[in-house]
Amino acid sequence: MLLTSEGRKRLAKLMVIQDVSQRQLAEAIGWGSHSYLGRLMRGKVNTLSTGAAVRIAHYFGVGVDDLFLARSSSDSR
Repeated sequence: MLLTSEGRKRLAKLMVIQDVSQRQLAEAIGWGSHSYLGRLMRGKVNTLSTGAAVRIAHYFGVGVDDLFLARSSSDSR
């Protein structure tokens, strides 16, 4: 899944509204560290697994497509 700049803004807004830190979100979705989430939020990386995207969207009670774009097989890695 791709996290676009628009999705990044929406995710950051949800985190502020619900008072959730990167560390808390990473822990809630089952990641051992928040470092990858930090890189996602800063735009250093823009992809994540479908499972992680679903868990993030579910955590905030939004649709996956509200935050992420599906990555087609022709997209560069």
